[in-house]
Amino acid sequence: MQMKLELIPLPVSDVDRAIDFYEGRLGFTKDVDVRPAEGIRVVQLTPEGSGCSVGFGTGLDVYAGEPGSVRGLHLVVDDLDAARAELVRRGVEVGDIHDFGGGVRGAEFSDPDGNGFELQEMAWRRGAEY
Repeated sequence: MQMKLELIPLPVSDVDRAIDFYEGRLGFTKDVDVRPAEGIRVVQLTPEGSGCSVGFGTGLDVYAGEPGSVRGLHLVVDDLDAARAELVRRGVEVGDIHDFGGGVRGAEFSDPDGNGFELQEMAWRRGAEY
């Protein structure tokens, strides 16, 4: 049975601020921003090249978690140094690069609510020696 993970709901405290961060700072594409009923808003944004989106909004149980409670979402990049530099240039506070061994390096950052992400580079995915 094939299954595809296509959406990760994120609890945020301010939908418009989250859109500004994910679209304006991270460069995600805003795929959906709808208000299908009074008090309900559904927003989905997707990183370039990804088959999985993040979503947030109001009025639905799926968005009712504690803002900032999601940790460890990995955004895999080919060139960690370049990706980190670009995000820093866009105003994202990205931590130092860590070498985890085995050709894996990463750098952490958070959205405005504290939901945590890891930029991750895996050398073998681009055919590099490690």
